[in-house]
Amino acid sequence: MSPATLTDMATAVLQTADAHEKAALSRQSAALWFAARRGETPEIPIGTASPPLDPARPGKPALLDPREVPRRRPGSPEGREALLHAVAHIELNAVDLHWDIIARFGGHVPFPMGFFDDWVKSADEESKHFQLVTACLEATGSFYGDLPAHAGMWRAAADTAGDIMGRLAVVPMVLEARGLDVTPGMIEVFRKAGDPAAVQAVEALEVIYAEEVHHVAYGSKWFHFLCGRHDTDPKDAFHRLVRTYFHGPLKPPFNAEKRAEAGLPPDFYWPLSESGSVG
Repeated sequence: MSPATLTDMATAVLQTADAHEKAALSRQSAALWFAARRGETPEIPIGTASPPLDPARPGKPALLDPREVPRRRPGSPEGREALLHAVAHIELNAVDLHWDIIARFGGHVPFPMGFFDDWVKSADEESKHFQLVTACLEATGSFYGDLPAHAGMWRAAADTAGDIMGRLAVVPMVLEARGLDVTPGMIEVFRKAGDPAAVQAVEALEVIYAEEVHHVAYGSKWFHFLCGRHDTDPKDAFHRLVRTYFHGPLKPPFNAEKRAEAGLPPDFYWPLSESGSVG
């Protein structure tokens, strides 16, 4: 039996603990939503929900303070395995983050239907990314949960649970934008390795890099939409919200080309960087 509303579907994903089951349910839910949007099945209403503050998580990996996660040199096979594990962990958190924005705000803040289309699509793509990266891990003889991961990624969601503009500013426009900065370097690490598992990783990371631009763009689009609704200057609002909810400066170097493609001009993020003023 299908969930009655989109927010029910979102909450069901958040409440699924097994990582692979979560990703599979996410993709199934997205397929149901878009089938309804195309008129192939009955319409799915948005509804309202009371999602958990923290999503269900598998027993592994062990979640540590970011300072306690062991560091490995990326040029070694062990380092590349750790890098893939970290990316898988990021992608799994992103699945929950995108469904959470629907479950937490969908029935309480009025949005056009395009808002829901964008975040369901993003959640589906993050689920695909998790599946791609875990397949790369398995090609090395490892699996998601084999190494510890850091517990700090959900902090942004918890901090912005009552503030939709804060959520859009910090999650897609800061955290996911950071992925645009660092992914080219990760691709180069695996390209230099050159073995079959590394080639598979390059292919997966290139898919992720291309699609993450859209996720940042969705954040920018809907952030600007809300600023227009409230007659607020987007740049000033972004700076205020990042100072409120993001812990620490934004760290250069920045991928200015991809950030611009996603709707983030330099005057949004440079004043919040380590080399700029946060006053």
